[in-house]
Amino acid sequence: MAKKLKKIFNTAGPVKEIHYQLPPLSRWDLEDILELIEYQKSFVLHAPRQSGKTSCMLALQEYLNERDDYIAIYVNVECAQVARNDIYEGMKAILAELGSETAEVFEDFSIRKKLLVILEEVGSGNALLAALNFLSKESDRPIVLLIDEIDSLIGDTLVSVLRQLRTGYKKRPTNFPQSIILCGLVDIKDYKIHKADGEIITGGSCFNIKSKSLSLGNFTKEEIKKLYLEHTKDTGQVFEDKIFDLVWEYTGGQPWLVNALAYEACFEMKENRDRSIEITPQIFEEAKERLILSRATHLDQLADKLKETRVRKVIEPMLVGKTSISTEEDRTYCLDLGLIKKQNRGSLYLTQYT
Repeated sequence: MAKKLKKIFNTAGPVKEIHYQLPPLSRWDLEDILELIEYQKSFVLHAPRQSGKTSCMLALQEYLNERDDYIAIYVNVECAQVARNDIYEGMKAILAELGSETAEVFEDFSIRKKLLVILEEVGSGNALLAALNFLSKESDRPIVLLIDEIDSLIGDTLVSVLRQLRTGYKKRPTNFPQSIILCGLVDIKDYKIHKADGEIITGGSCFNIKSKSLSLGNFTKEEIKKLYLEHTKDTGQVFEDKIFDLVWEYTGGQPWLVNALAYEACFEMKENRDRSIEITPQIFEEAKERLILSRATHLDQLADKLKETRVRKVIEPMLVGKTSISTEEDRTYCLDLGLIKKQNRGSLYLTQYT
């Protein structure tokens, strides 16, 4: 009999059964999403890294596929990032991944090969359009297509993907997916696409069929407590009551930080693997310092964003107390990345990890 694994706090990738977690679909307005899908809308989900986007997308796929009205297909297109402006190589990578994911859902493992044949027959400029047309005809239910890491694509490859999705929109739901969800770090209007010929266009101009933009918020203080108490329930290890206010102060509820602090305190600090030890604010203070010194990948990625001119225009004046010369577009970009937050009255402030 297989040994049951103890759960841990998740600090990398989507949540799985081995992780303490909040129900992913509880973080969306599911009723709103189902209405968008019912009315054949395409929309965007965006949020900073390690906020739970992929977990929500996978949970939505599972939820929809347990029903009788749709077939949901999830595909991560990050594999095509290296193709940059080479549309053929980009489409080849995307169709191979789409074929693999669809094969699992359709239980037809010839699908991957069929999609790659389509690429050779119609060419890269229409391959995704033709592939989705083919899959929609093969399916006995309307397809809901969930595209993850869309803004990891670069240049002409991204332009081609967005324009093919826009072209097929009028054919839904019989000959094209009923609904398409694009998931990434920022809203599609903030995609700045440098084409091979030097032209700069925005994502919105390529994909002007977006009906709505959704974003994932941070955990509330009550959700932090609920997540941490999963660990207590599983191991018997207790968190001192003051911990929850302290974590809220340190993280503002940012999901990766909430999980990373607890993982550092309860698992990486080996002395605390003795579950009879109560987790105190002093332990969390040490965990915070250790996390900073570890130069975790997530924190390094955020720090790298500070090199971008549009980010510096927002952050630098806030740090030195000067008047900002940033645009509303720049500020929205920093909000989407999770580097700044809005207060209730609309003023901006730096997040804890900026």
